[in-house]
Amino acid sequence: MAFRVVVLVSGSGTLLQSLIDAQATAGFGARIVAVGSDRSGIEGLERADRAAIPTFSHPLAKGADRAQWDRQLTDLVAGYQPDLVVLAGFMKLVGSAFLERFGGRIINSHPALLPSFPGMHGARDALEYGVRITGSTVFLVDEGVDSGVILDQAAVEVRDDDTADTLHERIKVTERELLVRVVQRLAGHPWRIDGRKVRWDD
Repeated sequence: MAFRVVVLVSGSGTLLQSLIDAQATAGFGARIVAVGSDRSGIEGLERADRAAIPTFSHPLAKGADRAQWDRQLTDLVAGYQPDLVVLAGFMKLVGSAFLERFGGRIINSHPALLPSFPGMHGARDALEYGVRITGSTVFLVDEGVDSGVILDQAAVEVRDDDTADTLHERIKVTERELLVRVVQRLAGHPWRIDGRKVRWDD
């Protein structure tokens, strides 16, 4: 039985597309069973539609009860019985109900080498700080902001003529490759958490 993945997106879905492409290859071992979003009418959902993957949208209305929204999102995702939830450019923080239901099975990617430069502007912050190497991190989501256990990382060199945009675009290429690699490994190999470290039993 294939390893079941639900992907949550908020925008164009380029990370999602990398997973859609990967699942068509031999040996990937994972299958996207649904794609959800906090927004309707986005390219990410259209990518899923084109790949015949079920979709749903669950917007958070202005002034709405955030905890209730989180519980409803939890139920929507749980209906697809995922082995893994991938936040692929999902621009909402999941709450306590979601973490309680799927904790240890939610991953996200970040455009910097965590724990350095967490938050919304990882590439820009790394460039402004003057580092020579940055990159991408895939990590387990916890109750903090980009603070979960690191699953894997990949480095990207900072060039002298980089802007925040050019650096981020190069990081995105690495980020897509890294996410595919991590999902494939999670699908195919036993693993456990030992403190802040991931132990792969392969």
